[in-house]
Amino acid sequence: MIRYAGKRLLSLVLSLIAASIVIFAVIEVIPGDPASFMLGVNARADTLEALRDQMGLNDPLHVRYFNWVTGMLTGDFGTSWTYKTPVVDLVNDRIWVSLPLAVYALILSTLIAFPAGIIAASRRGGPADMSIMGATQLGVAIPNFWFAMILVLIFAINLRWFSAGGFPGWDNPALAIKSLTLPAIALALPQAAILARVMRSSLLDTLGEDYIRTARAKGLTRRQALWRHAVRNALIPVLTIIGLQFSFLLAGGIIIEQVFFLPGLGRLIFQSISGRDLIVVESVVMLLVFVVIVVNFAVDIAYGAVDPRLRSKS
Repeated sequence: MIRYAGKRLLSLVLSLIAASIVIFAVIEVIPGDPASFMLGVNARADTLEALRDQMGLNDPLHVRYFNWVTGMLTGDFGTSWTYKTPVVDLVNDRIWVSLPLAVYALILSTLIAFPAGIIAASRRGGPADMSIMGATQLGVAIPNFWFAMILVLIFAINLRWFSAGGFPGWDNPALAIKSLTLPAIALALPQAAILARVMRSSLLDTLGEDYIRTARAKGLTRRQALWRHAVRNALIPVLTIIGLQFSFLLAGGIIIEQVFFLPGLGRLIFQSISGRDLIVVESVVMLLVFVVIVVNFAVDIAYGAVDPRLRSKS
């Protein structure tokens, strides 16, 4: 197990290094000069040059990359050129919107997908199975921002059950959770469709195993064999997908946060790109990539802990 974890840890470090290089390179090739954007087209050349020196834009690329990476390793993500605030403070303010939203969406996705996948597998080929698979196909095909706009139209504009956007803060937890409900549903539905299909496929594979037939031969009903043996063993690949989905929900809510005007990390990235605040974009994207890679690492370790076949191959 230690050897397996060591290999996964090495892979994590190499992935982070590669991701930091790619993120830095992509930001550098974006056209436009942040200093010119901030001062305007009529700025004097000496003023523009002084601002570029202050922002470190005149330093060689390798120096800027090294300063950026070493700063992040010490907890210094730099200072936003637009907000004149340390990036770490901006992240601390926004993470308490994006993180609860991702957790909320993951809970909803799991609560929808597990019963749907189990019902579809237990009634394979029947009307319930066909209906659920049709609904999941629709959920996979339709983008979540379309779901978001439909939810706003129905529940915010027509029924007036929820607000159309904004976040009141956590002073009133009930009101905060209510404001995150529609965004969480919009994020959860496509992920629930994927998870339900994985659950159904994994459960069908498990139901075809020899030990299930042995359990049936010993007198267990199909329902008893399903719940006592099949569901538990079918959860291993499903739990892997859940871990990957959490990473996506945390890092992939940019459009949803924009639709609902939520002051989260996704909206911060969008605003920073619009304002050419590159240090914020670099640091926040790198932070999200770090979370995604660490979650994947944790999933790999958990998967290796429950499945000795993976450890034996390492």
